Amino acid sequence: MIFIIKVTTNKEDKAMELISNKVQKKQLNVYSLARPHGLRGYIFLESEDRESAEEAAFNLPYVKGIIGKTVTYDEIKNMLEPIIEEINIEKGDIVEIIGEPFKKEKAKVAKIDKSKGEVTVTLLAAVVPIPVTIKLDNVKVIRREREEAEETADVLGEEGEIKEETQDLKF
Repeated sequence: MIFIIKVTTNKEDKAMELISNKVQKKQLNVYSLARPHGLRGYIFLESEDRESAEEAAFNLPYVKGIIGKTVTYDEIKNMLEPIIEEINIEKGDIVEIIGEPFKKEKAKVAKIDKSKGEVTVTLLAAVVPIPVTIKLDNVKVIRREREEAEETADVLGEEGEIKEETQDLKF
């Protein structure tokens, strides 16, 4: 059974640590503790019965109490399992940084770490190329490298020579 424990906001980690220590010390039938990302002030506790859950959370600092209703895993699954998003960014892309401290700066993507959700970029405005690692949420793709390559191919002829475009200029 999964119980919801109300705790002091921003003290979820400390409350989980205290509950975990108490469970290990008293050998209670508690199977797991989870702190859902984005849900502040609550912890999920999975135990065999209500008595074990109440004993694990009873008389601890930061713990306000157990909410009466139990929940199923299907009800809280979306809070616990990470959502994998398709990352549409490639090495060499030109991006605009939309988060502080480099807001509105343009940069070129040097490396992408999809597992961490980070991208390493070099700022275009900087004189010396300095790699900066930022979250993928803080960048917006402006121009793709392959689009540039296609534009270059349009300007170059079949043999790689620049096409001649002549115009008669009148002075």
